[in-house]
Amino acid sequence: MAGKYKVIDEANWKRAMHCAVFRNSVEPAFCVTFELDVTRFRRMVKAKGYSFSMALIYAVAACANKIEEFRYRFVDGKVVLFDRIDTAFTYLNEETELFKVVTVPMQDSMEAYVPLALKTAREQQAYFTGPLGNDVFQFSPFPWVSYTHISHTNAGKKG
Repeated sequence: MAGKYKVIDEANWKRAMHCAVFRNSVEPAFCVTFELDVTRFRRMVKAKGYSFSMALIYAVAACANKIEEFRYRFVDGKVVLFDRIDTAFTYLNEETELFKVVTVPMQDSMEAYVPLALKTAREQQAYFTGPLGNDVFQFSPFPWVSYTHISHTNAGKKG
């Protein structure tokens, strides 16, 4: 599902100096948490009959995709800018009470994304389909819990 990207000319890139600071980090990312009132969003989602989690994943990914800086990644040691970043999310198997990681290509609308995400999540049998590419936004939705921070496993090498 690797998306299209263009390689950045780092010699003439205004962010090159800042990039150098993070290039060799195990996890060159920031995590920001905040509380957000989603009352109106929840009403709209419920009125349309959408899964709240899938609609929220779409909405966040759609917003993030509009921000160029959120689409930069390292590929083969080079900085690249993806045209689009897709989604990967955890989905609970209610029978086994284990989660699986589901990857779904970003769509142009919530109306297209939500049914595709639900269909993909329900039909995927494997809990893990391989390592995630760096061209996804990763989500771990569990809306039945109130929290303001979550950290994912860091697959980098231990020092």
